[in-house]
Amino acid sequence: MTGLHSVEKIGGTSMAATATLFDNVLIAGRSGADLYNRIFVVSAYGGMTDLLLENKKTGAPGVYGRFVADDDADGWRDAMDDVRRAMHARNAAMFARSESRAEADAFVDQRIAAIAACLDDLARLRSHGRFCVKEQLMTVRELLAGVGEAHSAHSTSLLLRDRDVNARFIDLTLWKQDDLASLDARINTAFSAIDLTTTLPIVTGYAGCEGGMVRRYARGYTEMTFSRLAVLTGAREAIIHKEFHLSSADPKLVGVDKARKIGRTNYDVADQLANLGMEAIHPGAGRGLRQTDIPLRVRNSFDREDGGTLVTGDYVSDVPRVEIVTGIRQMQALMFFEQDMVGVKGYDTAILDALTRHRLWIVSKSSNANTITHYLSASADAVKKVIADLQKSYPDAAISAQPVAMVAAIGSDISRPGLVPDALRALGDAGIAMIAMQHQIRNVDVQFIVECRDFDEAVRVLHRALVEDEDHAAEDRRAA
Repeated sequence: MTGLHSVEKIGGTSMAATATLFDNVLIAGRSGADLYNRIFVVSAYGGMTDLLLENKKTGAPGVYGRFVADDDADGWRDAMDDVRRAMHARNAAMFARSESRAEADAFVDQRIAAIAACLDDLARLRSHGRFCVKEQLMTVRELLAGVGEAHSAHSTSLLLRDRDVNARFIDLTLWKQDDLASLDARINTAFSAIDLTTTLPIVTGYAGCEGGMVRRYARGYTEMTFSRLAVLTGAREAIIHKEFHLSSADPKLVGVDKARKIGRTNYDVADQLANLGMEAIHPGAGRGLRQTDIPLRVRNSFDREDGGTLVTGDYVSDVPRVEIVTGIRQMQALMFFEQDMVGVKGYDTAILDALTRHRLWIVSKSSNANTITHYLSASADAVKKVIADLQKSYPDAAISAQPVAMVAAIGSDISRPGLVPDALRALGDAGIAMIAMQHQIRNVDVQFIVECRDFDEAVRVLHRALVEDEDHAAEDRRAA
């Protein structure tokens, strides 16, 4: 490994725009040696993992959800047929060469048949009351997750070879092997004999390894594979190709003409975005890149000429400013009030233990003498279970939850004097009541807690006050 190469991840929506992907990313006018010294980690085609597991937004069950529910003996089989048809349809839309399409379809049929046979075996065991297959369900989830990335990586390799590119399909999914090596060991083995100067590896975003990628990283597993590949191969740069620029706010909320590309920021900001659920990069993936000083670039797959946004560890904006306004449209504020809490230790630990047991994501927290509040990215039902759990240990405590929204102003340095008063004035002028606010000493973010119904307008007014108005003021200063 020379360290002259890049490691690049392609998201599912970008994968689905195959023609654009080849024109703007995979080929993008390159020829000869310029095609190489790149490694691509690919996600499943957009919507495919939803069919295999469950819909990420609506929760509608896919093959996994239907198998777990077991509400219809043929339900999961029907769902598996839906996956097969969707993959064949994707192949039909991509391949001009009939031989390559036939090879791609045969690959899909082989993988789906093998996994369907495993599920059949488990279903037969489950039909006998004395067998419990609950412990095997996570393995089923892992196997299904890998099918989507195997399909996209294999098809992409074939499409590249049809264009005379020496692409190699790198299958990390462990679909036929039973050894559970670490992710690092699996990557090192796969790349030990690859010459990056003459080979273009197309790598599955899912990797079968000890601990399970889905179990450990949920749907963020592709980014972990991407990050470890960059670290272990000593990449000069890590690049994520998405269907949009990393912008100062959601263009759909503030207007395409108002949102601007961030351009430069640091890993501290990337961590804040990940904490709020924005799909910039998984926090675990960012950690590895940051610790090894590998810069991360986020590019728009549909904007071939633009360099995107560069994320580094040491960047700080020349002038204190807000780089992005974003947040969570609906979350739960869990409030724990206990009059006897003053000066007594242990309450915070007990709450954190309960949240950990129920696997709830903590976005932020605050406390005073007798109240601890956790802002959680979780459903109301999940939080009710935590409250019931805590109430058993603390029967005299007043424990409640309410739905709220969080809007955050984030930047590598937001220490501009008057920023918070300007934000509060903008919210007040718009008739938006602030429920709570947090401003950290590191001057990376300010979090405003508002009613859920005010989320969209809060993003718009804060973006106008903290980004757009500041841009106009900077232009006036330059003009003067």
